[in-house]
Amino acid sequence: MRRGWKMALSWGLRCCRRVLSWVPVLVIVLVVLWSYYAYVFELCLVTVLSPAEKVIYLIFYHAIFVFFTWTYWKSIFTLPQQPNQKFHLSYSDKERYENEERPEVQKQMLIDMAKKLPVYTRTGSGAVRFCDRCHLIKPDRCHHCSVCAMCVLKMDHHCPWVNNCIGFSNYKFFLQFLAYSVLYCLYIATTVFNYFIKYWRGELPSVRSKFHVLFLLFVACMFFVSLVILFGYHCWLVSRNKTTLEAFCTPVFTSGPEKNGFNLGFIKNIQQVFGDNKKFWLIPIGSSPGDGHSFPMRSMNESQNPLLANEEPWEENEDENRGPSISHEAYRIQCWEPF
Repeated sequence: MRRGWKMALSWGLRCCRRVLSWVPVLVIVLVVLWSYYAYVFELCLVTVLSPAEKVIYLIFYHAIFVFFTWTYWKSIFTLPQQPNQKFHLSYSDKERYENEERPEVQKQMLIDMAKKLPVYTRTGSGAVRFCDRCHLIKPDRCHHCSVCAMCVLKMDHHCPWVNNCIGFSNYKFFLQFLAYSVLYCLYIATTVFNYFIKYWRGELPSVRSKFHVLFLLFVACMFFVSLVILFGYHCWLVSRNKTTLEAFCTPVFTSGPEKNGFNLGFIKNIQQVFGDNKKFWLIPIGSSPGDGHSFPMRSMNESQNPLLANEEPWEENEDENRGPSISHEAYRIQCWEPF
């Protein structure tokens, strides 16, 4: 009986947590809906007197609004991508691993399993990155999200404002959402400012519209400042081909810690997120190259790095699992696991 109550209480807490996780999204949606009403009806249809000015304002506003809401939708409802089945331990391997009590033997078991996979990053102690909750060997740049309760490919962070984990599957959409959010706020602020001055000087009489226009400028400026800082930070990350987790800790390759192991150069770093075809860069459709399990790396010649001299089995498995690859031994980064 007591166990049943505990299970019911746990289920209820999980349900409450799921409901509350949508509160930040609801707040954003309500603010956006109010901004639409304030701009379209109170500013353009009531306050602006020139018909030509009304039309121009409304056309550009709705063009930006469509992309803004589209990218926000994609950021929220594009599910995080999880590692495929080959990274999961088989039933027999899982049983052997859990029944083994010696840590050094467990470590060697994971090393033997990882040799069959295109995995080149390690923990800070040099061990294979293993998730004991999902029972899988983590692909490079993959991390476990405690909020989503899953391992997420190329995890960047969990964002409460979209109630989703930002990773390989939706990082492009998240960046576009930030970009169009900045543009949305900037457009509102610049077009509203002239009428803000007129209301401030008492040149326009409508009390109701005055409140909406004044508050619209204030909210647009407030969001613009915070969003442009966040967008600028993520632009810096993209230019270095880093995730937020990788920026806060030094990842580790099989050859040791390396801060810039995924940095391919400015243009190629951008292409790793947005793809090679520039006509898709501004449109929220999936165009990021690869499958999220392995990524191009900066290469290092074995003769220049003696730590790679004994890694022949890894190099052979890299060729088997990844097909055409770089000619020199590659090294990859891993972050300390905060989740």
